[in-house]
Formats: sequence, structure tokens, C-alpha cells
Amino acid sequence: MPIPTDLVLDLQRRLGYAPPERILSTALREVFPGRIAVVSSFGAESAVLLHLVAAIDPTTPVLFVDTGRHFPETLAYRDRLAAHLGLSGVRSVGPTAQEVARLDADLSRATWDPDGCCAFRKTAPLQRALAGYDAWISGRKRFQASTRFDLPVFEADDTHVKVNPLASWSVNDIATYVARHRLPPHPLLAQGYLSIGCAPCTSIVSPGEDPRAGRWRGFAKTECGIHLPTTTEKQSNP
Repeated sequence: MPIPTDLVLDLQRRLGYAPPERILSTALREVFPGRIAVVSSFGAESAVLLHLVAAIDPTTPVLFVDTGRHFPETLAYRDRLAAHLGLSGVRSVGPTAQEVARLDADLSRATWDPDGCCAFRKTAPLQRALAGYDAWISGRKRFQASTRFDLPVFEADDTHVKVNPLASWSVNDIATYVARHRLPPHPLLAQGYLSIGCAPCTSIVSPGEDPRAGRWRGFAKTECGIHLPTTTEKQSNP
């Protein structure tokens, strides 16, 4: 059933400007104990959120959507970072072999139908995995793209509450945290990949571009479908 609007508004009112540590602690221990998961791409900035979560509860469920099209570097980084942080709840979810054979047998779908590719490789598997939870935690931030500039800390995502504890953090905030805690970087960062998704749909970002400009380059597409538009986007695009 849909999440009560009052719950989301109350959480946003109480914690919308709180530090990420307090947001996460409250969500994990008080509001949704045992009923919340982290969804992580183990991408360019994932180490920060996962480090914060590990400091509160390293057994927190962490869902990684393994689409079958990730860079090998991402899969290796997932394993390395999980071990480094002591995360014991990391679980990979993804499309079934039957779905791949039926919907993308020649592995070309990303080149002519990226929306359809994301739908069966990302969105559907994550929806199945989240069925047993009331809330989930995202690492999205407002600076990442113009489509995220008004991202709230708490939002209703159909039947779940979505928590964005790092929504207000800047590029400098991220870099400072990574340096302070000596977090291992994703190996593709040094090559200019600032937002890292599936290999066929990820390219190097040029200076001055949004960090997510390298995703689905050449297509009128900015999100994979896992994330719904923000409130402002819904109002301006009825």
C-alpha cells in the first residue's frame, strides 16, 4: 500500500536539515529497524554513504543491482569496498537468465532501447528485492545533475520511503570525507568516469559537464527508472 504522505512530511520536517549521521541512525535504528535497505551502485561516490552506514550497522542490507553489463572494475570494487568497510549484508540482485535470453539475447538492447534495457535489468529486479522493505536509502545528491537540484532528504517512492541523506552535500564535501577516512576510490574515476553505470551506457565526462553527462550520451535520458522525478519535476511535467 502507498506510504502515508504525513510520514514523509514529518520526517522531512524533523530531519531534512540534519547531518547524514543522524538521518541514517534515525532511519536505521528508530523509524525502520529491520525494514530498510541501502541501494548502492558501488559507483564513483558510493564509498561515502556505505562508510556512514557501516559505522552505524555493518549488517545493514545493501542491494547491488547486477545488470550483467557492469564494468569488471565495478564488480571488483564492490567486493573490495564491502570487505574494506566490513559490510556483511551486501547482496546482488538482477535479471534472470530467462529474462536476458528473452529480452536481450544479443546484448544490443542498450544501443537502441536504453529505457527497455534499464527496465528489465535494473528497475524490475530492484522492485522484487525491495518487496520486503518499507524504506530504502539512496546516495543521490543535488549537485549531480540539474534534474536533482531540489532533491529532498525524504520522499515517497510509491510503496516505500526513500531516504537521501547526502542530498545537500557538495563535491567538496564528498572529497573531504573520502580523504579524511582514506576511502578507496572506484578505479575508473582516474580515467574521467564521474558517474559509473553499465559499460555500454557510460562514457567519460568532459570538464564543465554535469557529473552524469556521461550516462546514456546521445539519448534524451537522465535516469535509469529506479528513481522517480522530484516534486518540482512532477509539477512542471504533468
